[in-house]
Amino acid sequence: MKGPADGNPFVDVQLSAEFKQGGEVFEPEGFYDGVGVYRIRFMPNAVGEWTYLTKSNRQELDGKKGQLTCTKAESGNHGPIRVHNTFQLAYADGTPHFSVGTTCYAWAHQGDKMEIQTLDTLRKAPFNKMRMCVFPKAYTYNENEPDYYAYEGKPKKDWDFKRFNPAFWHHFEKRVGQLRDMGIEADIIIFHPYDRWGFKDMGHENNLFYLRHLVARLAACRNVWWSFANEYDLLNWPTEHWDEYMKLVQQIDPYNHLRGIHNCRVWYDHSKPWVTHCSLQTSNFVDAKQYRDKYKKPVVYDECKYEGDIPQGWGNDAEFLDGVIGGLLRRARRDL
Repeated sequence: MKGPADGNPFVDVQLSAEFKQGGEVFEPEGFYDGVGVYRIRFMPNAVGEWTYLTKSNRQELDGKKGQLTCTKAESGNHGPIRVHNTFQLAYADGTPHFSVGTTCYAWAHQGDKMEIQTLDTLRKAPFNKMRMCVFPKAYTYNENEPDYYAYEGKPKKDWDFKRFNPAFWHHFEKRVGQLRDMGIEADIIIFHPYDRWGFKDMGHENNLFYLRHLVARLAACRNVWWSFANEYDLLNWPTEHWDEYMKLVQQIDPYNHLRGIHNCRVWYDHSKPWVTHCSLQTSNFVDAKQYRDKYKKPVVYDECKYEGDIPQGWGNDAEFLDGVIGGLLRRARRDL
């Protein structure tokens, strides 16, 4: 919809819509997409007719009515993934999901040439889930400046955390959509500590503001998971802040996408009700059942070292295999 572009629409304008079919109601939030354009994205969960009614604090966006028809899902579209039978994961149509994941933290920040190469590589690979960061990463092998930034402003730290940069978000959501079309789940890493741009130091209120924009833009993508952090404990934020972030997304995401949080040394309490599954950094496979029984949730090993051939152990599958074999031998000795 077209609407006001004066002032700061990201802050000044509230927008949502109510989508109905029978007794089923979804209320996604909308967002400002620049140049006077506002969007509300909806992912229906049933075929047939749906009606909608917009709600806004601005008259030109409020009270807009209409309807749409949801048709049968095309071949290959199994819908979003949910927890199934307590310990398992399955798509909305009942198809089981067995995560075979990889991690490409900053792939969407590398420029078109390498990003297209990444997609071409994934087409030939076995992975059906990929963890990826919203913000760029400053670390070994990640020394470039990205083409786009999430906020208006100037690199490296002169940002307006109340004005999002639509060009960045268009690019990012395009990459998420390309993974979807390949049958790959996008496990969106919302925060991380490997930063030289100030995105890890936006402050609690700006973090909450960012979460609302992120969910409004991406929640209607069926292949999205929410990973609230990579190695959350390295950020040294209060636990109650992490609780608030996860509870907020649980509240405003109409589709209840999977929510996990990834650790370095200190594990988050995965038994908390807003956590849907255990996202674990460990290569201790032998205790998977113990983790599952403790938390009563699916267990996903989201960093057990990586495939690769770099010198560091976290990117060298030979060392990873040594670790797995060593763990199995230790377990066998213990059992004996």
